[in-house]
Amino acid sequence: MRDQIPSPNAAGPGNTKLLTDHPVSSSRPPRAKKSLGQNFLVDRRVRSKIVDAADISPTETVLEVGPGRGFLTTALAERAGRVVAVELDDSLIPSLREKFAVCDNVKIVGGDARTADIEYLVGKATEYKVVANLPYYAATPIVRRFLEAQHKPTTLVVMLQKEVGLEVTAPPGKMGILSVATQVYGKPRIVTSVPPKAFRPSPNVTSAVVRIDTYAEPAVAFDSAEKFFTLVRAGFSARRKQLHNSLKNRLDLEPDSVMKLLTNSGISPTRRAQTLSIEEWGDLYREYSSAP
Repeated sequence: MRDQIPSPNAAGPGNTKLLTDHPVSSSRPPRAKKSLGQNFLVDRRVRSKIVDAADISPTETVLEVGPGRGFLTTALAERAGRVVAVELDDSLIPSLREKFAVCDNVKIVGGDARTADIEYLVGKATEYKVVANLPYYAATPIVRRFLEAQHKPTTLVVMLQKEVGLEVTAPPGKMGILSVATQVYGKPRIVTSVPPKAFRPSPNVTSAVVRIDTYAEPAVAFDSAEKFFTLVRAGFSARRKQLHNSLKNRLDLEPDSVMKLLTNSGISPTRRAQTLSIEEWGDLYREYSSAP
């Protein structure tokens, strides 16, 4: 039988006065699993920055991906009207449910955020925010999944590997496929860097908290996301090459067709893909999609 999700009409934060940052169970919490990329956040100052960046009101729903041992969940429960925490690791779920049994606005759900039914989790018409300390191996597909979803969050505040965070927020001149794939759907910014010592066990890399405010509609009015990203991938297929060469080789177009495509878009053929803005990708796509 599936977990029953709390009503999306919860009026405010639940009873959290009995919560602590440690499991209430007398048994030792499960160890972090390398296979699931688990690095549990333990730094209270970083946690405060994450929650403050999410700007959560007492009437809002928060979807947390990977609550782990509930460290971030505790702070979210104090701010949000409702917290739905989705945990992939079955061994963590019993202690999480025990810990938050006293909190009537928190629901622990077993599942994979990459495939779980979003409307089932938060409610069909419910606005929500995603707040999460994401495992590095799954961070990009999880972020893209929520950005591209039909029922997308209004805001994501997520922990990423710092290199990924820099690419997500990169300006024209330094952009990559991930930059475009994010900035088409929302406006990202780095909130803060996070050192390895903020986690247990400590990862080998620095992390970053990134906030993404999603757009109601994509910044590029494409009729086919697949076709748009075919164009983007073609442009980035050889980053050192000029754009006309990358597009010609990857899209299997004649040189004259590529030059016309770029000229009509107002883009110099000698530009490189990383220098294009989202608006320019939109101009290029309109020409590409209308070409015979």
